[in-house]
Amino acid sequence: MSATTGVFTPKPGAAPLSRMIRAQALLETKMLLRNGEQLLLTVVIPTLLLVLFSAVDIVAVPTGTAGGKGKSVDFLAPGILALAVMSTAFTGQAIATGFERRYGVLKRLGASPLPRWALMTAKTCSVLVTEVLQIVLLTVVAFALGWSPHGNPVWVVLLLILGTAAFSGLGLLMAGTLKAEATLAAANLVFLLLLVGGGVIVPLEKFPGALQSVLQLLPISALSDGLRDVLQHGAGLPLADLGILAVWTVLGLGAAARFFRWE
Repeated sequence: MSATTGVFTPKPGAAPLSRMIRAQALLETKMLLRNGEQLLLTVVIPTLLLVLFSAVDIVAVPTGTAGGKGKSVDFLAPGILALAVMSTAFTGQAIATGFERRYGVLKRLGASPLPRWALMTAKTCSVLVTEVLQIVLLTVVAFALGWSPHGNPVWVVLLLILGTAAFSGLGLLMAGTLKAEATLAAANLVFLLLLVGGGVIVPLEKFPGALQSVLQLLPISALSDGLRDVLQHGAGLPLADLGILAVWTVLGLGAAARFFRWE
């Protein structure tokens, strides 16, 4: 019986693009979840802030809801969800991408069969997966603390997606233009500043009127206010906040595409 030839002949060529993106997204997610510092930033800190400020009256917050007086967690939970998005899409992604660029990882990946836009797509998918895990965890904790959300969940998802796009663009812009050490310092500094001045824990009404007008234009303020309007007050589609996030998305992603340096 004659042997059949060619059965085990290799078939050179790149894998399908969708498979490459899935594989890279899975790798990015595993690397993120194995990084203790990233987990501290994206999971531990938001959860601790939610529990601490909900249980202790450190900052006086407005508690009015669509259904009555409400509790501090009704004000805090939407802001902490916005903080979780920022910590992953902006701070975590900026730091990780900045050091990948410094060590030449991006340069090597850019020379692989995976197109550069597909690499960024994989990173975005990894961010989204991480955010889903964050939101599930924070939602469970918030419900345990007595959270009573209102509003249309579709508007919530729309706000989260647009907020992710805005922060991703800004994070990639920072990672692609600054040195890794500068990115590390700047991303953490921005995180702390926006935590205090972005309406996450301290209401914007606590700031002077002129400063309020500026702070309201920040992406974290738009995201936290939009989520709070829907989840705490049961409002409809927050067009003003979505508009601010859309502007930041266009500016951030456009600038990142224009100025991002792979080496």
